[in-house]
Amino acid sequence: QVHLVESGGGSVQAGGSLRLSCAASYTYDRPYCMAWFRQAPEKEREGVAYITTGGTTTYANSVKGRFTISKDNAKTTLYLQMNSLKPEDTAMYYCAARFGPACSLDVTLITYWGQGTQVTVSS
Repeated sequence: QVHLVESGGGSVQAGGSLRLSCAASYTYDRPYCMAWFRQAPEKEREGVAYITTGGTTTYANSVKGRFTISKDNAKTTLYLQMNSLKPEDTAMYYCAARFGPACSLDVTLITYWGQGTQVTVSS
């Protein structure tokens, strides 16, 4: 069982930055894959970035060069540093976890979800 709690969302002007955090707790093994997804109003949930236990990362094309996913193993915390934010980044951001065998930004392969934190970017 994995419990995920996001924080750090808020409102920012275009070009600004935010850092999201996800505090993870789990009963047995650490999830192999931790990821961030987002869902804008009236749109499908989409993958933003993932990171494996080994530190391998992957990003959606829309956020490459602007967002950075990282983790603090000691604190079992996942982060998403978001720079150069755009109005189209406005969405509810969700922390997600999967035990494997592979990491993916496919929403259908995610096992555990947090409750989400809202990010709003104004122009």
